[in-house]
Amino acid sequence: MGILRAILKHPEDIYPLLKLKVAARYAEKQIPSQPHWAFCYIMLHKVSRSFSLVIKQLPVELRDAICIFYLVLRALDTVEDDTSVATEVKVPILMSFHRHVYDREWHFSCGTKDYKVLMDQFHHVSTAFLELGKHYKEAIEDITMRMGAGMAKFIYKEVETIDDYDEYCHHVAGLVGLGLSKLFHASGKEDVASDSLCNSMGLFLQKTNIIRDYLEDINEVPKCRMFWPRQIWSKYVDKLEDLKYERNSVKAVQCLNEMVTNALSHAEDCLTFLSTLRDPAIFRFCAIPQVMAIGTLAKCYNNIEVFRGVVKMRRVIKMLGFFFLGLTAQVIDRTRNMADVYGAFFDFSCILKSKVEYKDLHVAKTLKRLEVILRTCKNSGTLNKRKSFVIKSGPNYNSTFVVVLVVLVAILLGYQSGNRT
Repeated sequence: MGILRAILKHPEDIYPLLKLKVAARYAEKQIPSQPHWAFCYIMLHKVSRSFSLVIKQLPVELRDAICIFYLVLRALDTVEDDTSVATEVKVPILMSFHRHVYDREWHFSCGTKDYKVLMDQFHHVSTAFLELGKHYKEAIEDITMRMGAGMAKFIYKEVETIDDYDEYCHHVAGLVGLGLSKLFHASGKEDVASDSLCNSMGLFLQKTNIIRDYLEDINEVPKCRMFWPRQIWSKYVDKLEDLKYERNSVKAVQCLNEMVTNALSHAEDCLTFLSTLRDPAIFRFCAIPQVMAIGTLAKCYNNIEVFRGVVKMRRVIKMLGFFFLGLTAQVIDRTRNMADVYGAFFDFSCILKSKVEYKDLHVAKTLKRLEVILRTCKNSGTLNKRKSFVIKSGPNYNSTFVVVLVVLVAILLGYQSGNRT
């Protein structure tokens, strides 16, 4: 009943959800037959379902390189995130991880669920890595080395200042942006972007994740993970974990709003970076996560639920065996060019602006950063060329029609699946 209620409430999600389902089915059929490549693409889907669909739409050579780049960094991140691994064991692994990718025999047991499988069978990733072209391998090795060293530094160092926060996010995400730009260039599809723009792309995504995942990180066992900078949260509470207690709700939301305002400082650079991309597949690969990030920030701003549970753009729908977010499906379906991106950033910035309360401590800075985004989008001259994420348009669907449509499509896809087997 929960799934049906969600579909009836947002019937506009049906078409993009069905398109995602078809794309997922098609992507499954494209999994290579070689065992090591099959493992890599199956794991990519398990650790990043929606993102893996976008990666698989890239040209084959670049797709393979980015798949391995993603899995190598995901494995590195799994080592960093596992708080049960002793520091004296963890730090040497982080520092030498860029060499382990050349070793077909190396693996290290850590993490949980799918991430543990990735680590236990990392030799498949190494085998695939060694089959990549020289320039791809060099780019992946360089970024892995720099990221591992940065992660190791922050094992011993807490995020105290906003500068520390930016540095940590640079190591774990900004470098990803730099690495992707190198891979795009190695493919011959794009020019190398400036380091500052690449860094902002990563920081915008990472800061969004850190904001959204507050409760999950602070409740991590056996040891909590703390990425919010003390320079911000210490204005409101004595300890970072105090933000989750109901008695501190007002201060928690004020702190949250300052964190969101900080993240918004990178949005303009993201729009500039995306506007320079030429290849349509690479553009979608880069643009979709950024649109999802601004949407998530709009959802998180002034939202006490960040301290009660993980906030996402819309509840997860399990549809015909796959999990998707309704609004996420719309973002993936609609994000095809810069007009779509400007429109999405404009819409979600308007949503966020509507939630700003003038009693908020940082109202002036928040509004100033939102105005920069809104002005950039308006100046693009493309806002009349896209569908809105805010204003409902199109017909009102009869609930009976919606239910019948979903059932018929489910039967059709099930029949087609049965025929293939």
